[in-house]
Amino acid sequence: MKQENTKSLPQEVQQELLRTWQLRFEKNRQRHAGIDWLAVQTKLEMPANAEKCWSLSEMEETGGEPDVIGYDKATDTYIFCDCSAETPKGRRSICYDREALDARKEFKPANCVLDMAAEMGIDLLTEEEYRALQLLGSFDTKTSSWVVTPPEIRKLGGAIFCDRRYNHVFTYHNGADSYYGVRGFRGKLRV
Repeated sequence: MKQENTKSLPQEVQQELLRTWQLRFEKNRQRHAGIDWLAVQTKLEMPANAEKCWSLSEMEETGGEPDVIGYDKATDTYIFCDCSAETPKGRRSICYDREALDARKEFKPANCVLDMAAEMGIDLLTEEEYRALQLLGSFDTKTSSWVVTPPEIRKLGGAIFCDRRYNHVFTYHNGADSYYGVRGFRGKLRV
């Protein structure tokens, strides 16, 4: 979907993605009450936001199904988040950060959450943001998602993740070097 060595999209690809995002936006109005798609599209089409569109395409390509979940009036930015029912398939089986990845002696995963998010140009959700997302739908009922880990937990070798079971959002811990086929991460992007 993306061009080599650049973080912008060919015009035809961007237009195709805009149609995809508009359809998702219209289908899921409960996620963004009071927000007008044309205002979002205008923002996305600004040349200054070419890299943001590339990041959204990365979210899309890895199975995140990004959608608008809010608007920050103070900064005049729309907040996009991965809204796939389960944690994005293209971002699973990865440990938490580079330190954890480098510490593994064998059976290393292909990547880590923090590096992958940085490469995509998105931010990992905090526990609070994850809980707020769950107010907009039922996410991760069969999977789980890494979230930003407080430094005091990470310093001791741990990391945290969340999921939704029994219609309740749970937060758990694991070694930062662990990885599972049903655990990935959700990201957000301000445009």
